[in-house]
Amino acid sequence: MRSKPTIADASGGTEQPAEKARVDRWLWAARFFKTRSLAKAAVEGGKAHVNGARVKAARSIQAGDTLTISRGHEEREVIVTAVSTRRGSAADAAKLYRETDESVQRRTENDARRRMERAGLKVPRTRPTTRQRRQLAELKQR
Repeated sequence: MRSKPTIADASGGTEQPAEKARVDRWLWAARFFKTRSLAKAAVEGGKAHVNGARVKAARSIQAGDTLTISRGHEEREVIVTAVSTRRGSAADAAKLYRETDESVQRRTENDARRRMERAGLKVPRTRPTTRQRRQLAELKQR
């Protein structure tokens, strides 16, 4: 009599690396987004492009593809080096892609520019009083 296959038997005992994966799932596994639903929403919202083209969340990617990912103020351009559909440690996630040199340079320049823009910003110690709020409102109306 044959026994039922177990999960270990069905997978062969070792996990084979995937050759292709959905864009949203790969973005989640590579730790660009905290949840798959956030990754899917970003892809559908046009925040992720594969090889320069806007794609849907179900689009398959493979090693060698170039992804452009926009999150907030930063935009990263990465080359997929490995494909995985399972989320692992941050060290494992870093092995899934390589950021282009131009992307790294652009991000550091943008970070420096934003730091310089905020350098003169003086945060008040307390909330404005009623009089100060009225003065601010009057100043904004001009």
